[in-house]
Amino acid sequence: MNMNIPACFPNQPVVVINGLSRRFKSKLALDGVSLNVERGQVFGLVGANGAGKTTLIKHILGLLQAESGSVRVFGLDPVAEPVAVLSRVGFLSEDRDLPGWMRVDELIRYTRAFHREWDTAYAEQLRQQFQLDPAARIKQLSRGELAKAGLLVALAHRPELLVLDEPSSGLDPVVRREMLEAIVRTVADEGRTVFFSSHLLDEIERVSDRVAMMACGRVVLQGRLDEILESHFRLTLRFPTPPPTPPKLAGALLVTGSGLEWTVLCNGARGELEAAVVKLGARIVDETAASLDEIFLARVGRERSTGETLQLPARSVTSNKPDASR
Repeated sequence: MNMNIPACFPNQPVVVINGLSRRFKSKLALDGVSLNVERGQVFGLVGANGAGKTTLIKHILGLLQAESGSVRVFGLDPVAEPVAVLSRVGFLSEDRDLPGWMRVDELIRYTRAFHREWDTAYAEQLRQQFQLDPAARIKQLSRGELAKAGLLVALAHRPELLVLDEPSSGLDPVVRREMLEAIVRTVADEGRTVFFSSHLLDEIERVSDRVAMMACGRVVLQGRLDEILESHFRLTLRFPTPPPTPPKLAGALLVTGSGLEWTVLCNGARGELEAAVVKLGARIVDETAASLDEIFLARVGRERSTGETLQLPARSVTSNKPDASR
């Protein structure tokens, strides 16, 4: 191992991705992706299947080399310095590809051999917490038990960065809640960092500090979860007579309705929107908060239909601008 490897300073992002693109034959899997994952955060990456989440994670793990752009983990290139990076990373994927012929205790001993920082007492604490029989064969475990075994070996060396790729896919709600709240939150509270990918919006909303939304290989929106929720809202407009076409408002992501009453999912300054509504000859009869699920569907729908992405007003909430050629 290179002893001159730089440390990741406390104020330095754990993961820095700039302009990352990747193509598989005719498919553009990643299109100019940029994001930072700060130390101690739970960073939630949300997108439908095929949005590019797993491809992005493979670049973070050094399994794929950037065709354009750059990836740095702890300030290092994970392709050039795989040992230095992966020794500080815990990983659990949707596949949970563990050797089925091993017993649980054999899996623990086998994985321990690869990590100098392995915490034997913590591994046993997790085994008991997850109620895993040490003599049970991996191939005989239920889906929930298999996920817990994978999480145990990902956590027991107390990694600085925990990467979870659709970790609770196919699991029942009880196991999902245990994994996401009891473990992911605990890791972050210890000052460690979690990069968490899921297509389930309720999971992302429950545990994440910061969120990025992906569609068609792009990050269409990212920012602090609380600021994303605060900057989006739903307005119900009432017109004196039915408008001939759906009302158009700057900052409107989704417009639904008919006749006299229309609902608009908005992102923008409340005062400016109110003035625009008056110009349309309408009035606001109701205003409610938008859920993360509604925001995601509106953003992804806009990206797929127009390729257009709107900029959020909050300073710490950003939206990747699309390539003008697309």
